[in-house]
Amino acid sequence: MRILVSGASIAGPVLSYWLTRYGFTVTVVEKAPTLRKTGGHAVDLFRPSVEISEQMGVLPRIMEHATGTDYLTVHTGSRRVRLDQAKLARAASDRHVEIMRDDLSEIYYDATRNDVEYRFGDSITAITADGRVSFEHSEPREFDLVVGADGLRSNVRRLVFGQVPERFLGGYLAVASAPRELAVPGEFNARLAVGRVAGIYTAQCLTDSRILFLFRPEQELDYDHRDIDQQKRLVRKAFAGSAPEVDRWLAVLDDTPAFYFDSITQLRLDRWSRDRVTLVGDAAYCPGPAVGGSTSLAIVGAYTLAGELAAAGGDHTVALPAYEAVMAESVRRSRIFAARAAATIVPTSRLGMWALIQAGRLGTALPTGLARAATKLGARGLRFYDSMPVKDYDTPLASV
Repeated sequence: MRILVSGASIAGPVLSYWLTRYGFTVTVVEKAPTLRKTGGHAVDLFRPSVEISEQMGVLPRIMEHATGTDYLTVHTGSRRVRLDQAKLARAASDRHVEIMRDDLSEIYYDATRNDVEYRFGDSITAITADGRVSFEHSEPREFDLVVGADGLRSNVRRLVFGQVPERFLGGYLAVASAPRELAVPGEFNARLAVGRVAGIYTAQCLTDSRILFLFRPEQELDYDHRDIDQQKRLVRKAFAGSAPEVDRWLAVLDDTPAFYFDSITQLRLDRWSRDRVTLVGDAAYCPGPAVGGSTSLAIVGAYTLAGELAAAGGDHTVALPAYEAVMAESVRRSRIFAARAAATIVPTSRLGMWALIQAGRLGTALPTGLARAATKLGARGLRFYDSMPVKDYDTPLASV
């Protein structure tokens, strides 16, 4: 069975790993000319995705590339609060890893590069119902299945599903690369104000640093997804004058080698498959950038899709509905928790700011066992991502 995967970031390589293990022939097409090496932000892996990575044999390398961020320092005007981020993470999960997205993508790619045909610098332009695929730079080819693993702004989804329902969660995220010396190793330094938060951090494997901007305007912004200069102007307008340190971070935007901007938007598809095409990860069920959990959800989704295809002997008419059924409840719950997180991490009132900081203080002041119990009571989203159900596929490897 010949399977085409669009996207070589996270879900695409994880899916490709398991598909090849089950004996499928996989081609991955990626629009970027090479793996993306700059501009990515830190992502969280919770227990299910950590255990899947362990089965793939890549967990030791993932642990080597953990960010190493130990402390979270939050400034609110003249006040400064320093929190033990490592202890906060342990309160949420005893199997949690924070890693830069670019590093994680490279690790998964390296685990598959010898068994998968990767085609960089190309993209899909058309897909027919019988699996004939046209490309921007290559000759058309036929596949038994096409999978869109190409993110929130999925090209495959646009070609096959057209406009799909979305829910704007009220905020925007920007990430910029900056010189490493602007950040303190081992620390996330944040400036929190009503409706906006900016922060800077580096990681033990980075040669630069990352500046993160999150803000909630009074109304949804009208902007061009392709106009980087316009997006930078929006960030400057939202944060200018908020603090001298933030103004220095804004100055970096002029010459940053990598910049990312997007709305915190949630996809609301009820179905992710049509004919010989299906979607996985953010392309199918992004709960929203920056609100946590999307990377773990994508990894579990990729593992599940491969498992259902193997269990069905490659019959997509059986595997795709089963894949959707297995993932449906996790996707539904992730949407709920993401919406709550979006409202919490960028407070819209001083009371919300106070509550956010007090929750962090509680998590670091209590012994780990009590902190974990408090987290389970007060942060059901983290508990869900740490205990997300993963189906056990006992299908023999390379059986298809």
